[in-house]
Amino acid sequence: MTIGSLSRRTGVPAKLLRQFEVVGFIYTAGRSPGNYRLFDEEALWCVVVMRSLRAIGRTLAEIQDLTTSYLSQADSPIGPKLAQVLEAVRKRTEMQIAELRLRLQRIAEFAERYSDELRGRADFRSRDPRDAGASVDSPPGERL
Repeated sequence: MTIGSLSRRTGVPAKLLRQFEVVGFIYTAGRSPGNYRLFDEEALWCVVVMRSLRAIGRTLAEIQDLTTSYLSQADSPIGPKLAQVLEAVRKRTEMQIAELRLRLQRIAEFAERYSDELRGRADFRSRDPRDAGASVDSPPGERL
């Protein structure tokens, strides 16, 4: 199949498929008489695996490391290495979720503290220490 066919079958843009080829994720099965790259079912399988790894948050560099390990150690199962990769992704994702929860908490605290200003019943300018009549209070951006 041509790169266009591979792109349509996998949903991966041809430009990204060319990058996959450059870094060694997929290989051409040769060239057509019109000098188009040709790919076989093996390339289709490889692209599906790459998409799956990208979908769980792996970078291309991390996938390349895994691919290098897979290709260089053909006599060893890749499962244990992939299990380590998945655990690293899981931990990184859990950290990101914790950071996002903290951000949501800070948003809620901000909204509660400045509810009058956010509803238009008061003005943030009344808290501006540059204004002589302002109350001395922490700035609206505090703790964000």
